[in-house]
Amino acid sequence: MLSGNSVEAYIRDINKLYQFAIACKEGLAPDKFTLGDLREFITWVSELGMVPSTQSRIISGVKAFYKCLLLDDVISTDPSELLEVPKIQRKLPDTLSIEDINALIGAIDLSKPEGGRNKAMLEVMYSCGLRVSELTELRLSNLSLDKDDEFIKVTGKGNKQRLVPIGRQAIKALTIWIEQLRVHVSVQKGEEDIVFLNRRGRRLTRVYVFLMIKELAQVIGLKQKISPHTFRHSFATHLVEGGADLRAVQEMLGHESITTTEIYTHLDKEFLMSTIIAHHPRS
Repeated sequence: MLSGNSVEAYIRDINKLYQFAIACKEGLAPDKFTLGDLREFITWVSELGMVPSTQSRIISGVKAFYKCLLLDDVISTDPSELLEVPKIQRKLPDTLSIEDINALIGAIDLSKPEGGRNKAMLEVMYSCGLRVSELTELRLSNLSLDKDDEFIKVTGKGNKQRLVPIGRQAIKALTIWIEQLRVHVSVQKGEEDIVFLNRRGRRLTRVYVFLMIKELAQVIGLKQKISPHTFRHSFATHLVEGGADLRAVQEMLGHESITTTEIYTHLDKEFLMSTIIAHHPRS
């Protein structure tokens, strides 16, 4: 089952195919498209300035669309079957140092109730490697913060659930938020089980989390462009640098394939190389 965000992305991608049909094919219906038409569409998308990763996602959406038409007997042959996906150069993710993470968390104004909440959010994101949507949808009923059972249950992409260990600093910040601050929030109906709420008792948006992190970066004078996902990348990178098993990191991140997680081994190699250059007497 696809998440709401994935469905929206597929709709946007198919809408681009519709726009191309109107602009370049005199309104030709998609079920009349040939492989040549689809190749022209990908060229058109490329000329709009879209990067290979975006083109690849669009092609994936188009292929899924034609597969549905085929299953519904709208078409007898799939014109997208031989449509090639552009090669994608894997970009190493941006990460934060432990010092930068400490500085960001230390810059939070704890004199305000939302300060305790924001600190708990950053601690949980870094401690558990959560996506921002997983953070904003985190539920009280999925927290297990007992001393002998320190885990949280996370609902990730495709509604797949996983258990992730949570560190002591994150537990401490979470406990302060839940037991001392959240209890004073007038919770709206339907939001009773959501961990992180705004002052009106509703769950936070992903945009809020992004803007909060951006504001903290400005406070500490951090020039690096960061987002909530930077904390997830930092979580994985610091684990791999510390010698964590790649399969364990894969499980904690909720990656479907180990190849997605393997990008962090490239960061690890860079870290090792820089360490050798800095400290080895023959370097």
